[in-house]
Amino acid sequence: MIIGQIKDGIVLDHITAGKCMEIYRALELDKLDCQVAIIKNAESKKHGKKDIIKIDQAIDIDLEVLGYLDERVTVNVIKDGKLFKREHLEAPAEIKNVIKCKNPRCITTTEQELPHIFKLTDREKKVYRCIYCESQGK
Repeated sequence: MIIGQIKDGIVLDHITAGKCMEIYRALELDKLDCQVAIIKNAESKKHGKKDIIKIDQAIDIDLEVLGYLDERVTVNVIKDGKLFKREHLEAPAEIKNVIKCKNPRCITTTEQELPHIFKLTDREKKVYRCIYCESQGK
């Protein structure tokens, strides 16, 4: 299968196989008025299989959300058909309004205007905890 080259835009590469639709929804790529190509289960020498998302437009990507969902992702910015910039991600130290606290006793349940903020407490296991009640996220 051949997916055409993009002139200006973003390629999200090395997505863990099977995670591209979760990333598509989280980044709200369905709201874009440009071409978006989703490639699932592409061959990968390093990981066996991977997913790829190609966006045929330069947009702002929330790297914190992306790093939270899959820190293996490589963000490639393409300009004039050539690689302009490449970013490797890592799990962010803090995420805001990406996940919601599930603890019914958390203050975010009654004070709904409060942001849902989670801090990374264990980088190796990728554990995030609510800053208000210490409940584990996801």
